[in-house]
Amino acid sequence: MTDAMLVYVTAKSRDEAFALGRACVEARLAACANVIDGIHSVYRWQGAVEEADEAVLLLKTQGSCLEGLTRLIQVQHAYDCPCVVAVPVLGGNPDYLAWIAESCD
Repeated sequence: MTDAMLVYVTAKSRDEAFALGRACVEARLAACANVIDGIHSVYRWQGAVEEADEAVLLLKTQGSCLEGLTRLIQVQHAYDCPCVVAVPVLGGNPDYLAWIAESCD
């Protein structure tokens, strides 16, 4: 078992996802940020079914950084209610997991 987390965030654009990812890494709230551009989302918002082109931001972090990371995204994100979903990492390359731990405060 590790304290590593994978955090899934959607953003309105590739540029916004990169800006959020960079802010998280620079603040040492994430070890790494990956942007996946070109997704199309269908979702319910304020009682209506909506669609939008978005980008996905994947962040590798520690559970101890999750609260600060979530707060940073809430403040800097363009959406009123940004998607921030954390998934615990149950295992993986021990050296990589150690790097995540060393990279996050």
